[in-house]
Amino acid sequence: MKTTQKLYEGKAKILYATEDPQVLVSYFKDDATAFNAQKRGTIADKGRINCAISTHLFQVLEDKGIATHWIDSPSEREMRVKAVKILPLEVVVRNIAAGSLCRDTGIDLGTLLESSLVEFYYKNDDLGDPLLTRDRLLLLNLATPEQLTQLTQLAQQVNHILKDFFQQCGITLVDFKLEFGLDPQQTLLLADEISPDTCRLWNQSETDASRRVMDKDRFRQDLGNVETAYQTVLDRVVAQSAKI
Repeated sequence: MKTTQKLYEGKAKILYATEDPQVLVSYFKDDATAFNAQKRGTIADKGRINCAISTHLFQVLEDKGIATHWIDSPSEREMRVKAVKILPLEVVVRNIAAGSLCRDTGIDLGTLLESSLVEFYYKNDDLGDPLLTRDRLLLLNLATPEQLTQLTQLAQQVNHILKDFFQQCGITLVDFKLEFGLDPQQTLLLADEISPDTCRLWNQSETDASRRVMDKDRFRQDLGNVETAYQTVLDRVVAQSAKI
């Protein structure tokens, strides 16, 4: 299916229209950003790796009954997806304290949370993607109360599936962000991507706080070996997918 025009270019992907208005093509770039794009760079081959990881994980989730926008991946850097209206929300699920949760609360890095935490952030670069309370979210009409309930339930279901899958890969799923969109029938579909760009992943065979990092924190914190970490995640995901 041929692309017809560029619809949108974000920090990590370019979205193209196709001859079918219900189908789009998402092209994965090697560009890397952090701290609301204050830090910019390139991670060699990131687009190919993240497209492949996302493809495998969307298939895992689809097999478990989670509806996603994924259709197929016609090339190493391209994903055909269903056209959806993206909700301006980042749905973050946390299993272990890290990142902003530690900065905002003083909880020690690596603290296991008694139950997973689901948070909502406003996708607005000008405002710095702020954390929203439920009342503020409803005040801004970013989602309906029913959608909020469904988003929370879906996020918990995705977390349960991905935690188990990554566990089998020898990887700890610390936290991750999800995006959802509405199809023409107003059905919520999991969208965007699931990759080391959007997940915090720790290698279970490493105890050192720096060496265990397998995600974009290696880029954020200048830890080095970013490409190697991403490729290792892909290798383990592919190997585990082959066992299913």
